[in-house]
Amino acid sequence: MNSETPTDTRLLVLLGLRLKGFADPGAIAEVVGLDPARVETELGSLVEEGLVRFNEQRQVYVLDPEVGRPEGERLLARELEVRGTRPAVDGAYRTFLDLNSEMLQLCTDWQIRSDVEPQTLNDHTDEDYDEQVISRLVDIDDRLRLVLTDLEAAAPRYGVYRRRFGGALDRVLAGETDYFTKPVIPSYHTVWFELHEDLLASLGIDRASERSD
Repeated sequence: MNSETPTDTRLLVLLGLRLKGFADPGAIAEVVGLDPARVETELGSLVEEGLVRFNEQRQVYVLDPEVGRPEGERLLARELEVRGTRPAVDGAYRTFLDLNSEMLQLCTDWQIRSDVEPQTLNDHTDEDYDEQVISRLVDIDDRLRLVLTDLEAAAPRYGVYRRRFGGALDRVLAGETDYFTKPVIPSYHTVWFELHEDLLASLGIDRASERSD
């Protein structure tokens, strides 16, 4: 396998479920860039193997934490090993971490006005303030795209993030500002969190001990 070889469906579906927590085939397909019918077929196989569970009441699939999660991590580790791209992904991850602290502060600044006394929730009535925060988001996005370029060179599956980040940013710039941080939609922050989790899973890093070295 080389960097041009597509990632297999099994890996992508397990990864998509890990990123979403629980989801239907359409939501998984959107996250990993697959056809929903292909995802649904793979989910059927994964349920039969006991790697994934189907919640009848909620009509969603859930990754089994005891066997499904480790299998996903095994496949991700194998992908990097076979491609020989672990150093490249690790380097991109380290650069991403440098941006991550900025992104977390930016989301805080979008939600809370700490520039006034007493600090208060941002009611988004100050257009100048919001425009300044959004301009910082554009700056972070410019630098993130350099990280995504490195990741896409390591594995084409990372290309889906470029489209998803671009879509969220376009909506923010068009005035749909829920797409900045709202958690229940594919907002910029939601996609950011999912890329972060993807990198942790791929490299076998525990979020709780991140950068403890």
